[in-house]
Amino acid sequence: MSGAESAAALLASWDEQQAAYIADREGRFRITVELLELACGDSPVVVDLACGPGSLTRRVLDALPNARVVAVDHDPLLLDIAARALRPVYGDRVTVLDADLADENWPALVAGGLGGSAPDAFVSTTALHWLMPDTLLRVYSAAAALLGTGGILLNGDHFRFDRRSPALGRFSAAHDEATQRRAHRSGALSWDRWWQAARAQPGAAALAAVRDERFAERPDPPSTAVDFHLSALAQAGFAEVGTVWQLLDDYVVLGVK
Repeated sequence: MSGAESAAALLASWDEQQAAYIADREGRFRITVELLELACGDSPVVVDLACGPGSLTRRVLDALPNARVVAVDHDPLLLDIAARALRPVYGDRVTVLDADLADENWPALVAGGLGGSAPDAFVSTTALHWLMPDTLLRVYSAAAALLGTGGILLNGDHFRFDRRSPALGRFSAAHDEATQRRAHRSGALSWDRWWQAARAQPGAAALAAVRDERFAERPDPPSTAVDFHLSALAQAGFAEVGTVWQLLDDYVVLGVK
């Protein structure tokens, strides 16, 4: 199996294991791509924040054949999968970039990856919850600063219900558990088993060691409800903010510059 083929297989298994934790993952992707086209046309320049192995980037590039994506992450193992899986298919339409969103220098690295182009949109799914709330606000603010008027940010993730919504929190947790049971009974890998398989791939040990070093001291961030994200987007400089998709505690939020 070639490097591109093994990476494509890892990306496919990633998608399968992630779908076990996100009940309508494809629905979330679909509205994200549709909003991109509605807001930015069919040739957007997009930055995928915390892109992982490239799931959302791939869907954007497939749905919008004239789009260009800068896919940003700081996990060397996932970036390697993204580069090997995406570049042979999409060529120079995709740039895979190593940048730490917790580092204030990431906007300069993204600007370099854009090669002088202004981004039309920032997107992210199931990723920015790894950031501390104050860091997330800085990321939203930096994204807003890079966008022109009419540019957008779309963030899809679980924004957990807090103590103000105990019943909704219970329903969401039960729904998540049922989704996971069905998927795992059907053979989807768990999060831990996927990582075990990825680390066992030829050449992955060195990348995994760098990954472990990079994230060893990162604190576990608290859960944040959707109103935090809407307020943070407004504070960051987005003129209009709102929810464009929801399934229980799974949301896609939008900021328009």
